[in-house]
Amino acid sequence: RLANAVTPLWRLPYQEQLQVKYESQRKTLQTLASRLEELGIDAQKPGGLCCPLQPVVPSPIINGYRNKSTFSVNRGPDGNPKTVGLYVGTGREKNIVCVKANHVENIPSKHKQVAQCYEEFICHSPLDPCILFHEGGHWRELVVRTSRCGHTMAIITFHPQQLGQEALAAQKALLKEFFTSGPGAVCALTSLYFQESTMTRCSHEQSPYQLLHGAAHISEELLGLRFRISPDAFFQVNTAGAELLYQAVGELCQAAGDTVLLDICCGTGTIGLSLAHRVSKVIGVEVVEKAVEDAEWNAAFNGISNCEFHSGKAEAVLPQLLASWEDARPLVAVVNPSRAGLHYRVVRAIRNCSAIRRLLYISCKPEGEAMRNFLELCCPPDPRKKLAGEPFAPVMAIPFDMFPHTVHCELVLLFTR
Repeated sequence: RLANAVTPLWRLPYQEQLQVKYESQRKTLQTLASRLEELGIDAQKPGGLCCPLQPVVPSPIINGYRNKSTFSVNRGPDGNPKTVGLYVGTGREKNIVCVKANHVENIPSKHKQVAQCYEEFICHSPLDPCILFHEGGHWRELVVRTSRCGHTMAIITFHPQQLGQEALAAQKALLKEFFTSGPGAVCALTSLYFQESTMTRCSHEQSPYQLLHGAAHISEELLGLRFRISPDAFFQVNTAGAELLYQAVGELCQAAGDTVLLDICCGTGTIGLSLAHRVSKVIGVEVVEKAVEDAEWNAAFNGISNCEFHSGKAEAVLPQLLASWEDARPLVAVVNPSRAGLHYRVVRAIRNCSAIRRLLYISCKPEGEAMRNFLELCCPPDPRKKLAGEPFAPVMAIPFDMFPHTVHCELVLLFTR
């Protein structure tokens, strides 16, 4: 049941998985074409698509490709309230159960090992798991991040409830001892973090990640560059797949030596830095402060001097950046937002900046909120919505299978005007 919930295509041969994903992306482009027709835009291409769709680019690694996994703590099928795993079931059906991820094919064995050790630790702890915040308990999520450099970071989320500083310090000391000299030492963690969190998700600014052991970051190598990664920084979950994705983005940008590349939602700077040698300048915008620190460190470490990174919400930073844009150099934009898509003010700033003739939109859920963005980018000028700029048009779509065994893939959609 867990494999079916988390990796619903796991029983299919890989070529069949790719075909399923191709058909899914084809439907998305057909939907976009229909929605554009409703706006009075002649967008129908062969097959009813809004633009040509390339075959799905396969992942170089099919099993155990994830470099980040998030495990929950809850009651397992055997009744153990401290099971560390992934959820099956729904709240509506009241049949949620936490199942160990041992048989899930996209999670590497190292992640499973750390999850097993964390379960062993909390099972011997007198403190309860925190399942519903108002019912008390402490032990919560585990995040494991690994890299091809052999680094392993574990981040443990803990609800402090009414514990004092002395009691918290004791728990942190026990965790550190377990993972450095106790049974958990087999995990060979290079970083162990602890976060006291009273919310479902906390940023570093809301509740700092506390380093209990090892290095503050893990390192990853990608396209000949070295990147450092903070606990909460975004990094593509499939590193080998990301290399293919970024190489294609570089080609689709058609960036000449005088081009300025605008990297929106840039994370640790992976896209911009990997393309910096092709362009005259890279400007990155990212909301997570620690990720911007990583991006600046990554640029310096790799000897890249033509990049600048801005910390803040894209909807606050970008309109200011583009409103006063007077640079005569060609401007190409790459956006890689979360599933929530781009804020309307970001789309408006891009539309109203006539210097941007080429835009690459990378989406892991193009049928969701991203669809709204596509329509905003392509609709006729609308004074009521302050959309004055010339509309974009979709000209090419390439899906990348970053998530084998699941129904998801990453779609790169090229817009020009």
